[in-house]
Amino acid sequence: MISTNFRTAIFTVICFSLVSTSIAAQEGQVTINQDKSISTLLELKKEMNKNENDSDRYKIQIYSGGRTQAKDAQNDFSKLFTDWKPTMQFEAPNFKIWAGNFRTRIEADRALKRIKKEFPSAFIFKPKKERS
Repeated sequence: MISTNFRTAIFTVICFSLVSTSIAAQEGQVTINQDKSISTLLELKKEMNKNENDSDRYKIQIYSGGRTQAKDAQNDFSKLFTDWKPTMQFEAPNFKIWAGNFRTRIEADRALKRIKKEFPSAFIFKPKKERS
């Protein structure tokens, strides 16, 4: 006599082999219809985001102090966060490391939450407008 578990196993194997021979992958074609002005708008947005000196943007200060420690902080930040490029600024007598170029305060707050885990003294600010 063959046990019930053995019969079930044989039945499962037979069913699986029959079903697997009849399965075929689906092939198809995807067509994307988009307005032509979307590409133009994306290029315009890229150009707008390139303007690092826009005083209406928010930045995050990572460090303020001596030159050597500022360079170390800049290198550490670059290794930990690839989303934002840190820049070194000099405002006598300190070197400052700034990161980000956030359009809204909410974007800056989200980034600050991540950054504060590694740089607890980081804070958000708006750079002063440069006088011509």
